[in-house]
Amino acid sequence: MHCPFCRHDGSRVVDSRTAEDGTSIRRRRQCQHCGRRFTTLETASLSVRKRSGAVEPFSRDKVMVGVRRACQGRPVSDDDLALLAHKVEEEVRASGQALVDSHEVGLAILGPLRELDQIAYLRFASVYSSFESLEDFEAAIAKLRQVGSQD
Repeated sequence: MHCPFCRHDGSRVVDSRTAEDGTSIRRRRQCQHCGRRFTTLETASLSVRKRSGAVEPFSRDKVMVGVRRACQGRPVSDDDLALLAHKVEEEVRASGQALVDSHEVGLAILGPLRELDQIAYLRFASVYSSFESLEDFEAAIAKLRQVGSQD
C-alpha cells in the first residue's frame, strides 16, 4: 500500500473495522516514512461472466435496472429494488466464488423477486427463462400458487 502523501510503500495498520454491512474492511493506516495517517477500504471483488464471455464487476445497479423493467406499473419502490439487489449480491457472494456466470445472478434474482411482487416475477421469469408458449406461463403460475399455498 503506497502512502497517498509521500508514495512510500510501507505502512502499518493502526485500526481495522468492518464496513458496509460486513462486506468490506476499513483500515486506518500510518505511513512508516512520513508518519501521516490515511484510510483504506478493502472489499472482495466479485465478477460476472456474461453469455458473450466478457467479464465485468458485479453491479447492484445493473440488477436494479433489469428488475425495474419487470416492475413497471407495479407498487415497487426504489428502496424495495435496492433491498432486492442487496439480497441478490449476498446470495451470489455466499457461493464463495469470485467469478460467477450471469445465469447464476439471474437465478439469485428470481427468489427475492417472487417474494416482492408475483407479477413482476412472472414478467422477469418469462424473459429470463425464455417462455415460448402459454403453457410456460401456466406452469409458472401453477408453481406460484403451489408455493403460495404452502406459506
